[in-house]
Amino acid sequence: MQRQEIKDIVNDFLVDEFEIELDQIKEDATLKDELEIESLDLVDIIVMIEKKFGFKIKPEEIVKVQTVQDLYIFIEERVKS
Repeated sequence: MQRQEIKDIVNDFLVDEFEIELDQIKEDATLKDELEIESLDLVDIIVMIEKKFGFKIKPEEIVKVQTVQDLYIFIEERVKS
């Protein structure tokens, strides 16, 4: 899976589920401060990633993900392994 496919899936989810405007989703945007994604929202993101990309995530693994780009890279590394 290419990074652009990952970006499209993640961006669509953020727009649909969290009502974030597409122009707000920039690679350097922080999930917590700029996109206002809270701890409980991360659970939804974990579930979405597990369903869409087919791998399990431990909650402590996603703690290091701070920006949208971090999220793309996290998924890309997991999909490739």
